[in-house]
Amino acid sequence: MTEEADYWGPFTRGPKRVHFVELPSGAMSALLDGDLPEASRVAGVSLTEYFVTDTARWLWQFRLDQMAADPGHARWMVRQAVVGDKGLVVGHAGFHGPPDEVGMVEIGYSIAPGFRRQGYARSALIELLRRAADETAVTTVRATISPDNVASLATISGFGFVEVGEQWDEEDGLELVFEVPARRVPPA
Repeated sequence: MTEEADYWGPFTRGPKRVHFVELPSGAMSALLDGDLPEASRVAGVSLTEYFVTDTARWLWQFRLDQMAADPGHARWMVRQAVVGDKGLVVGHAGFHGPPDEVGMVEIGYSIAPGFRRQGYARSALIELLRRAADETAVTTVRATISPDNVASLATISGFGFVEVGEQWDEEDGLELVFEVPARRVPPA
């Protein structure tokens, strides 16, 4: 067994395989308007009330502003985390933007409360790490997490992330900054 297979093995077993479906700007606009049926129609999957919370709406507006400033960045943005053949949407995930000048991308993921503590966050993290590794411009993956967010700290545990500092985020307050080389890819 290879070192990578040993490294990722415990986290890739089981039925919690997540795949991503793009959340188009039209769906984000509908979510901002509180129109869940229209957002679901545009997205092609049934979105839940989790996508119209105040926190989610802030994110949709932020991402729409980013995409308006540079439409080429859209492919790096938000995806729905979907499970199974019926398209069960358990949350959303993506990158905060394209790689910076040194090849760093920051990840973000959020699992709806009814689906937490079931392995979906780890599955979303694995998929984000795979996508980062597939991009030649990406050298480093960053995660920023509040020191009080025990669940997110546990989610990245065991994936090789190293704490490299801390930062103050205007929205989230104090965050610990973790990084891992992009080429440490979990097997399919």
